[in-house]
Amino acid sequence: MANATYDEPHGMSQSKKAAASGWIGSALEYYDFFIYATAASLIFPQIFFPSDNPTTAIVASLATYGVGYVARPIGAFVLGHWGDTHGRKTVLIVCMFLMGFSTMAVGLLPTYQQVGVLAPVLLVILRLVQGFAVAGEISGASSMILEHAPFGRRGFYASFTLQGVQAGQILAAAIFLPLAHYMPDEAFNTWGWRIPFLLSFFVIIAGYIIRRNVDETPAFAEESEHGEVPKAPIIQAFKLSWRDMLRVVCMALMNVIPVVASIFGAAYAVQAAYGIGFQKDVYLWIPVLGNILAVLVIPYVGNLSDKIGRRPPIIVGALGSGLLAFGYLYAISIHSVPLAIVMSLLMWGVVYQGYNATFPSFYPELFQTRTRVSAMAISQNVGTTITALLPALFATVAPPGSTNIPLTIGAITFAITAIAAAAAWSARETYRIQIKDLGQPDAVPVDKDDYDRMRAAGSADAQLARA
Repeated sequence: MANATYDEPHGMSQSKKAAASGWIGSALEYYDFFIYATAASLIFPQIFFPSDNPTTAIVASLATYGVGYVARPIGAFVLGHWGDTHGRKTVLIVCMFLMGFSTMAVGLLPTYQQVGVLAPVLLVILRLVQGFAVAGEISGASSMILEHAPFGRRGFYASFTLQGVQAGQILAAAIFLPLAHYMPDEAFNTWGWRIPFLLSFFVIIAGYIIRRNVDETPAFAEESEHGEVPKAPIIQAFKLSWRDMLRVVCMALMNVIPVVASIFGAAYAVQAAYGIGFQKDVYLWIPVLGNILAVLVIPYVGNLSDKIGRRPPIIVGALGSGLLAFGYLYAISIHSVPLAIVMSLLMWGVVYQGYNATFPSFYPELFQTRTRVSAMAISQNVGTTITALLPALFATVAPPGSTNIPLTIGAITFAITAIAAAAAWSARETYRIQIKDLGQPDAVPVDKDDYDRMRAAGSADAQLARA
């Protein structure tokens, strides 16, 4: 009976409710995170880091973007522990409140001209809180959806976590686009940029309402019922799963692709020092269009990973998007907006989603229920923290005035994606492992024919539920 509880969570209604909660929660929380990323590329060099040397201002501003990631491993330890000891639902509510309040506070900060060095200091502190908060979001939401999802459909349902993340980035750019386009530069640089941050007040309210209505997962509830919730899940995670945690660290380096597309790419295209001269509002359309396409592609890739496994989409997505980074940066270098948009659609909107849509199911499937949130949060956030230091590195090795920027940055990017692909290749396949056996290196997968029948039955149940 225990196995039935694991493999048939609360039925289709709870599966859909968990997926919807993960989608909306991730969209709202990553809206907060991405408006900072956009502002760090477009606005903050001028208002928080004024300097006679434009390269110094750009590097300093992009470094504050990376600072948020420095706090992520710390947040992963604290919030991962909370998620494995107190439940997936409670940790997601905590993440939402921390993110919402810290983002809203950024919109209230004085500028460098008003209070001097105190302004960037406060900015860095709030970015640290943001990074701490977001560290538990993906691992908590992915674990919650995975543990509610029917067997054979985990890849599809878990992919909605990342579809929400992409939607949050669309929302962030959609707020910035009309402001950057219609407001005079002086007004936008003085107070217009604050509007997206202050709107986070509504994120807090909406996020709480959504997440309080989701049940705790049956897998965690069963652990609690049998007194199997660990007192020190982090220690158990390192003891039992350090090899898979190392694999996730390496696969999480794939965050280099959004870094190239939306952070360094934005500075390279827009900042006057680089001499490219894309208009801010024009450049903002590049990641928007890429993300719109990603939102459409993600559920198809998630569903594909339920058919062919998790490893193939990740490996193809890693190597393919790494190669396309050369073309994307080249398009910017020759001042071609149409080509940059096409390359963004291919690199970010389509090929990268082989990784992006699959990792929300693959990562938590590598770990046991009792350590799942901790193991995924820590390893994923260590990997993304490494990549978050790249924008400042890119601006340093390829500063304004340097030559061969697309080749230099493209080569670094492809090398990193190759590491991620190798890590995925070395991992065991998980898509046919029942949830009670996940995290066991010697777990026996369900026979492929039996698995396909169970998948078909789950799809039929979903169609009946919709009818």
